[in-house]
Amino acid sequence: MDDDCRLLATVFAVPLILLTLVSAFFCWTALTIRPSGAWDDDAYGGIVLACVMRPRAAAVAAAVWLVPVVRRVLGWGWVVPALVLGVVAGVRWATEG
Repeated sequence: MDDDCRLLATVFAVPLILLTLVSAFFCWTALTIRPSGAWDDDAYGGIVLACVMRPRAAAVAAAVWLVPVVRRVLGWGWVVPALVLGVVAGVRWATEG
């Protein structure tokens, strides 16, 4: 049973890691885009897009983690980074306006 749990953890850790990396990319994008001025609608649009996509990636990661089998095998530490990145993007979006 121990080998089965290890295999299951590996199988479910891959999407969580990928979703966390996607979240980190969108968070990094939202934090590094700097508008040239109040007229720079493209930069503001990019910030909003990155901030909108970031919580969606966190929601998918949380949904994967909420499956009882995954929760039993993988602890909180696997989903917390994605959720923290979601909060950071939300704060950036709120302060953007």
